[in-house]
Amino acid sequence: MCVTPSSFETGLITDILISLDDRFLYFSNWLHGDIRQYDITDTRKPRLVGQIFIGGCLLKGGPVKVLEDREMTAQPEACIVQGTRIWGGPQMIQLSLDGKRLYVTTSLYSSWDRQFYPDLIREGSAMLRVNVDTDKGGLKIDETFLVDFGKEPDGPSLAHEVRYPGGDCSSDIWL
Repeated sequence: MCVTPSSFETGLITDILISLDDRFLYFSNWLHGDIRQYDITDTRKPRLVGQIFIGGCLLKGGPVKVLEDREMTAQPEACIVQGTRIWGGPQMIQLSLDGKRLYVTTSLYSSWDRQFYPDLIREGSAMLRVNVDTDKGGLKIDETFLVDFGKEPDGPSLAHEVRYPGGDCSSDIWL
């Protein structure tokens, strides 16, 4: 499938959150495969300060060939952490209370996963940790952290949502 911005411009934002200090807004764009971080200290002029790709349909060699894009100069490479290819797209996100760690899972719903990411069904989903620059903004995948749900004893599993013990920025309960 070849697309131009007008035919595939709209992503599918599946999770959104704001840091406890109200400085950053994060969202996961499951179809395109990116997580974005915006500085929202001036709410009338949000600024994109961080973006990473974790899977998605727009990957180089993936099911979609982008012919023109106002934001990207090239399609992103596949995400590989600890030698494991990450399938699916960033879905649910949880931000630590100090705002320095963002946890992400890669499965939306099995029926949607099956339609858009058939390899995710065969290989299983993952949970990653993204390190957050809380000074200038910025996101970086933590290469030392990977929960590979493809390695489950009863076969590959699809992790949808995880909760941060003791609460997180999207929770109103803290221990």
